[in-house]
Amino acid sequence: MKGGFSAPGDYIYFKSQVPLHKIPIGTKQWRYYDFGPKVVPPLICLPGTAGTADVYYKQIMALSMKGYRVISVDIPCVWNNQEWVQAFEKFLDVIDVHHIHLYGTSLGGFLALLFAQHRPRRVKSLVLSNAFLETKYFAAAMPWAPVVGWTPSFLLKRYVLTGIPSGPHEPFIADSVDFVVAQVETLSREDLASRLTLLSDAASVGPLMLSDSFITIMDTNDKCAIPQQLKDHVSERYPGARRAYIKSGGDFPFLSRPDEINLHLKLHLRRVGVEAREDLVPGIPKAGDGADGGSGGGAGGSGEPKDDQEKTDDASNPDGPSSNEGQPPLDPESNDSQNPDNQPLGDDSLPPLLLKAFFEKNEVVLATSFQHFMLKFFVLYYQLPVSLLTLYIKDEFRLFV
Repeated sequence: MKGGFSAPGDYIYFKSQVPLHKIPIGTKQWRYYDFGPKVVPPLICLPGTAGTADVYYKQIMALSMKGYRVISVDIPCVWNNQEWVQAFEKFLDVIDVHHIHLYGTSLGGFLALLFAQHRPRRVKSLVLSNAFLETKYFAAAMPWAPVVGWTPSFLLKRYVLTGIPSGPHEPFIADSVDFVVAQVETLSREDLASRLTLLSDAASVGPLMLSDSFITIMDTNDKCAIPQQLKDHVSERYPGARRAYIKSGGDFPFLSRPDEINLHLKLHLRRVGVEAREDLVPGIPKAGDGADGGSGGGAGGSGEPKDDQEKTDDASNPDGPSSNEGQPPLDPESNDSQNPDNQPLGDDSLPPLLLKAFFEKNEVVLATSFQHFMLKFFVLYYQLPVSLLTLYIKDEFRLFV
């Protein structure tokens, strides 16, 4: 990362719109973002060893605009996997969330699997990216693990960063690496030591009560820090899981390939029965064009249960929650011509990005004619009213791998 790091414009905008929450629970300090309609079951994102809650900002921005609720958390300072399960359960209790959908990458995927194993009633579905099932490989690579708690911060950061495959990278992957490296610089010595301890703590994932059909495995096919053998073990353990392979994206596809990742996340959430509340997104008309009356709003609107209010001490917002807290941010650019979500429905040509997403070799779309396909595509991708979704998707449309 020569010449310093300049934060992307969309990340700066995200930070200006979405509050960072910090709450102490027992001896643990939790940092997290919680955005989107509170009446929707949340997708909770767990980062890897080098990640923070900020690395999923592209998912928070995109999915909240579609009416989904996204919670992105930092892994707190926990020192073994049992402590993680107990601490995460307490966190969910404090923010009054009972049933969750987990998206975990790398170490976050492993922790998501452990929580699903030990608290099966709370986890309704899983999305796993570059995940693994046991820590034996990492423990063997860290013979100095017993003294990690006393290791200086600069050595811990160096060890974490050397685990990221070096270049040359494609520009979009290089940018994602630069962003994560900047996030590593914000982590304390205790944060890094606890995460490396979790990697080396002897543990493995046992049987899950969750059906394979509620699991999506979303891996990249290029070089990353998690050995291919470990990723293959995950696929073999859950043969009935949906596969969503990304051709390239490195260790951080949620940053380098956000459009593809967000598309697969939306497909997963629909498949497991999570209904987005786009009618609660500010600036998007409700079905019936105001027939229900009232503003509706986002997470802070009239549709939010009173007992689901934030229990937070937001250090980044000393004047209290902003009026748009929990509501999806508006597009900072307002450039409809460059946003595939805002393409006119009457256009006969599809954006290249969307064509790529739906004609990848691992995805097949069945349609009786090109016009029929176009109609089904717009119903699915642009999330038209539920009545149309039911009509064209329930029995007629299949997207499978």
